[in-house]
Amino acid sequence: MPEQLREAEERRQRLRWLPAAVIVGALVIDLAIPKGVNVFPLLAAAPGVAAPLLSLRGTIATGVAANVAGLALVYVERDPTWDDLVPFTSLILLTVVAAVLNVLLARDRRQLRTSREVAAEVQRAVLPELPRRVGRLAVASRYEVAHEEAAIGGDLFAVHETPHGVRIILADVRGKGLRAIRTVNALLGAFREACDHQPELAGVVRQLEIRMQADTARATGAEAEAFATALVAELAPGRSELRLANRGHEPPLLLHDGTVRALEPAAPSLPLGLGSLGLGPLGGDDSPVDVFDLPLGATLVLFTDGIDEARDEEGVFFDPVPALSRPFPGDPETVLDTLLTAVLRHTGGRLQDDAALLAVTRVE
Repeated sequence: MPEQLREAEERRQRLRWLPAAVIVGALVIDLAIPKGVNVFPLLAAAPGVAAPLLSLRGTIATGVAANVAGLALVYVERDPTWDDLVPFTSLILLTVVAAVLNVLLARDRRQLRTSREVAAEVQRAVLPELPRRVGRLAVASRYEVAHEEAAIGGDLFAVHETPHGVRIILADVRGKGLRAIRTVNALLGAFREACDHQPELAGVVRQLEIRMQADTARATGAEAEAFATALVAELAPGRSELRLANRGHEPPLLLHDGTVRALEPAAPSLPLGLGSLGLGPLGGDDSPVDVFDLPLGATLVLFTDGIDEARDEEGVFFDPVPALSRPFPGDPETVLDTLLTAVLRHTGGRLQDDAALLAVTRVE
């Protein structure tokens, strides 16, 4: 969040010269072209341009400078007359309007900044920073908040070492705000409890499903329709066997020796909270678990749809595979940095939705 605010402020700083350029442009046009051309509309635009870019003092100063420039042009060409009173009065009134707009915009920016900071703090409280090492895995995580959003998102992740292996969850709860946070807390609590008490990964997923259905059964309105796509994984103790349950989520990517492989489920499953629908192989209580190999030095990358549904200006979705199709050191931080740089380059520096990313590398 602070990084995004800095980027927005840097863009405003680069445009601070624009009001002065408008005034200089009016002077150049008036002196360079034949007489009779009225440049007062251009001068009048200067304080309006300054309002969203400069401080209140800078906006007023721009209006004063535009008035002084107008007076100078009049005195260069002729003596002032009563007819000049109307354009100069209009310019003064436009400066007052620009000053009022500046005050309103500054207040809105402060409120938005406060909302974003509160959302970020709540998000950090719900999703504390993960340790860099859990069992035989090196761990890296990121939570990227969309520029357009100030609401608290519903993405979550966790990594726990248990007697049954290192267990991982990454999920995306439908919706935003306090409703999503309640569901996130419920799922994280259920996951921690299940990690300690369920010997099989299918049991962990089943307990998450039960908790999700119990919460929606007690809810009303939109909360009663809540669900969450999720990936739940487990690295077996002392082995390279990776067990993975995919509940309607984007498949994770396995990086090894410069290649990228999407770990697609053998059979589709509904998101958490929808298992009671019982739609053939998509529903029911059973949670299919696929088994893959996680070689030494390989990295597993999990992410929410804020990544693969990120679009460029032409509406083309981002494909993470090309960005990760090269050898990486055994450092999940580097993998996530590379992926985030690529997706922000694709979108022009903006994400359309919040994104959670988790990368784990088997180090021994």
